[in-house]
Amino acid sequence: MLRSMVPTLLGLVLLVLFPLVAPALNLEFYVSFVRRVLIFALAATSLNFILGYGGMVALGHAAFFGAGAYVVAILSVQGISQALVAWPVAIAVAGALAFVIGIISLRTRGVYFIMITLAFAQMVFYLFISLRQYGGEDGINLSGPAQFPGLNLADDKTFYYVVLVIVVACLWWLNRLIQARFGQALQGIRENEARMEALGYPVFRIKLLAFVIAGAMAGLAGALLAQHNQFVSPSLMHWTASANLIIMVIVGGIGLRYGGLVGAAVMLWLEEVLRLYTDYWHLPLGVLLLAIVLFAPRGLAGVWDSVASRGRANAVKQGRA
Repeated sequence: MLRSMVPTLLGLVLLVLFPLVAPALNLEFYVSFVRRVLIFALAATSLNFILGYGGMVALGHAAFFGAGAYVVAILSVQGISQALVAWPVAIAVAGALAFVIGIISLRTRGVYFIMITLAFAQMVFYLFISLRQYGGEDGINLSGPAQFPGLNLADDKTFYYVVLVIVVACLWWLNRLIQARFGQALQGIRENEARMEALGYPVFRIKLLAFVIAGAMAGLAGALLAQHNQFVSPSLMHWTASANLIIMVIVGGIGLRYGGLVGAAVMLWLEEVLRLYTDYWHLPLGVLLLAIVLFAPRGLAGVWDSVASRGRANAVKQGRA
């Protein structure tokens, strides 16, 4: 087990050291970029929780992401910039929104669930466009960096480490939740909902709780993105934003522990690189997605897991020999 944790620990060490060595390598810009990747990784992981482990294909997850961002922005304009106030409120509002949407949407199945989550997300999108006092479709600027006791979030490195701690804590907690009885029940519902219901599991309540947890976590990611950009616009809630999160999960690996993280890192890095060479950077990304669906259906994290599993199997065989 310790051997399987080595890549995770190595990646964490690199993330911790990166802001410290970036100035020496003239890579200060990428501190902000990696922070953005971590924020989107949190949003993609929250979607992966219900999509990969619960089988709920939600095409409206960006509504919770954008709602969390807007809560922070609106509170900032109203003079409430304390992170320990604004961020929990963003989580609560996104979770409450997920509860309202989930309690209706989860009564449907298949393509109907996809379409009803999309419909709700578009309703939220047009709601925020109509809020002229908060910028409407032009968006809204925050009044300034959030305040955090003992920390200066206006400093890039400080905010980077705050984001890193939050993302690592959330990933650890979700992993523990997936391994717990609740997570096992959720995966059982994904495999055979009728059988789990026959066994006496409260299927609807389990799915709703998972949906709310995912929504609240997406709201936290939105709150962090608002602080990162110091700007929020309704485009965060558009259906294309939800589609991008789904693509990140597919590229990284549906139902895999680090699928959201890998997918967000690869997608955002490719977007950054391809934009340097062409205005039509969506086309190469589409080719990548097609290649992954055809040749690596478990995503890039799944490819790594397969290689690592073969390596462990070969090591066991050599040890026995």
